[in-house]
Amino acid sequence: MKLHCSAGQCVKPVPQILRRSHAPRLRFPSPLAVPGLLCSVLLIFLNLPGTLGARAQSDLKALLEQARADEKTGNYAGAERIYQQALAIAPENLETLKRLGVLQQTELKFADSIEVFRRVLARDPQYPETNFFLGVSYLGAKSFSQAIHSFEQELATANPHPRCSYYLGLALQFSGRTDEAISQLNRTVSENPKDADGLYQLARIYKNASLQSIERLKALDPDSFQLHALMGEVYAEEERYQEAIKEYKASLAKRPDAQGIHYAIGIAYWVQHQLDAAEKEFQDALKEDPNDALTNLYLGDIAVHKQRFDEALGYLQVALKGQPGMSQVHLLLGKCYRGRHESEKARAEFLAAIDADPAAAQPHYLLAQVYREMHDPKASADELAQFEKLSKLEKEKTAGRGPNE
Repeated sequence: MKLHCSAGQCVKPVPQILRRSHAPRLRFPSPLAVPGLLCSVLLIFLNLPGTLGARAQSDLKALLEQARADEKTGNYAGAERIYQQALAIAPENLETLKRLGVLQQTELKFADSIEVFRRVLARDPQYPETNFFLGVSYLGAKSFSQAIHSFEQELATANPHPRCSYYLGLALQFSGRTDEAISQLNRTVSENPKDADGLYQLARIYKNASLQSIERLKALDPDSFQLHALMGEVYAEEERYQEAIKEYKASLAKRPDAQGIHYAIGIAYWVQHQLDAAEKEFQDALKEDPNDALTNLYLGDIAVHKQRFDEALGYLQVALKGQPGMSQVHLLLGKCYRGRHESEKARAEFLAAIDADPAAAQPHYLLAQVYREMHDPKASADELAQFEKLSKLEKEKTAGRGPNE
């Protein structure tokens, strides 16, 4: 987890501080140096007429540059001594004070940094990003209620630190205010959908809550319908389909009339290409709801695969009513009509599948075959070219993904 300071500044990770098994490891920002923009602003301030003498200004500038160099090399103790020397020249310079506090925070001297940040805020209650850094120090000191207050104060400023919303979510989580933490983190990722840290923390909260619920179910009854059904879902999501089927069947043994379990078992069999077993489960699921679009879709898919086209047509027409915009429904209907030698209807369904999913390559390939059967070589060649183009794009897209994507 990285904590970014003011604009343009790089940060270094520092040692973790919170070691609770349920809490993420926090890292605190290394100030490294006053960023270029802040240096410019600071030097302008130092050169204002009547602020400091020319010699004092020169000495202060040299000290700040040396502190910056020491921070870059990780010589934090040396940098802190230099900041103290700078403050001896200009004791109420707020930016120097803030940077000293950030440095002390990096060294895990939370009590010292808190005192320094409070000195800054006593002079200017909304000094840029100081409430944020104060909150981080309180978080490091495990003073969660004070951290929450500081983060809320920072968010009330005109330009709050960009990571303040996320850290407020952490503080709420550590203080046991889980619902508020979820709300805050959801707000964070809503404002920045690419905030991986925020998404990670949300996932951890939900995962921990799920695991706690499973343990509570086990404590109530390790052989309950609810626990078997839940573990079936867990295993299915992990693609451990044989174990999922075992759990689902155990849940049915406890509650034979439970809705949706046969459908879930059917999916697990279908994914493993065990079509006979899958078909039996989907038939049982169909008894629960004859008009369910997805159950009819899977039965239609199996019937098309087994070339039972008349039977497949009945299932797929029901699926079409429930999912008229689904590309897969039109694709299977096209295959069904082609198997029944109804080329015009097959062509219309493949075109509908393309409209529903323009990036899909397969409908173009099947449409090319239909055009060839309809003695239209030009249209067939055009569809094959489109199929090859989309297939290439899909391969490039897949190749460009990282191993964890």
